[in-house]
Amino acid sequence: MSLGCKYGTHRVIEPVGAMPQTAQKINNDMSILYDNEILVDVIALNVDSASFTQIEQEAGGDVQKIGAKILEIVAARGKQQNPVTGSGGMLIGKVAKIGSALKDRDLKVGDKIASLVSLSLTPLKINKILKVHPEIDRVEIDGQAILFESGIYAKLPSDMDEGLALAALDVAGAPAQAAKLVKPGDSVLVLGAGGKSGLLCLYESMKRAGPTGRVVANIHSERSRKVIQDLKIAHEIVVGDATKPVDLMNAVLKANKGREFDIAITCVNIAGCEMASILPVRDGGTVYFFSMATSFTRAALGAEGIGKDVNMIIGNGYTKDHAEITLWELRENPALRKVFEENYVK
Repeated sequence: MSLGCKYGTHRVIEPVGAMPQTAQKINNDMSILYDNEILVDVIALNVDSASFTQIEQEAGGDVQKIGAKILEIVAARGKQQNPVTGSGGMLIGKVAKIGSALKDRDLKVGDKIASLVSLSLTPLKINKILKVHPEIDRVEIDGQAILFESGIYAKLPSDMDEGLALAALDVAGAPAQAAKLVKPGDSVLVLGAGGKSGLLCLYESMKRAGPTGRVVANIHSERSRKVIQDLKIAHEIVVGDATKPVDLMNAVLKANKGREFDIAITCVNIAGCEMASILPVRDGGTVYFFSMATSFTRAALGAEGIGKDVNMIIGNGYTKDHAEITLWELRENPALRKVFEENYVK
């Protein structure tokens, strides 16, 4: 077989000329393997939190309907890309075949890997949904996927359960960005702090801000308070609705002793939380939108409308060394690792 485009445009069906992520439909014929592609036997999908929440709500919480909706999306698009949120997720699986042009990679048939590129651009074929785990946004399947030459992946580590590694790698971009953004002495607000990405960002922010910094966790309900308190990964915890920006701003500023924040990190999985992230941040500060439920139009126009000069970062799920940084957090903090094992491993 010949070489395809390293970015996967050879798999795009419509519209012609689009990239695989923005395409409405891509070719998921697994009988074709280009010389610069990797074929993976898929074990499980970790669906993006915003996407899974939307599908679950549409399905009324019925796991059969959730599975049916995922099958419908993949059949229509050739990939798992939620047509409402536009987001996907990631997968774990075993390497089935490696294209001849990629033989020099540190990878062999049979290796277990996690994809570190979105399912929203990954050719995917699902033969059967085996089990849906709504509590952790995970779907076990019988199927196959293609990784392009440019696609990044991580070999699953030998020192932790594959479910644990998958749970962490699914959100690896968030804590790794926090590691880059947070400096000693910074005050940091993490919205949606009770989920996987939120907990990891709190931990990384506490570590990076140091003894002169301050970290405030926003959670939607009391359910997550004890976990955060026991882990000692926030100075203050504020229960509040991030879709009510002024109310939340007043509450989190009070928790920060009346000072505006240097950095806000948004890990919420519902829409309409842009202004709650922007309002509490000082001019010249940074807002990192990790959540794929974010409307970047609402964020940009909203900041303009209130005269806020803040740096806004799109939630790129990739940053250099993000897999290594995130897995290391679980290795260096046994208590945090235990929380992930108890809540996100099935």
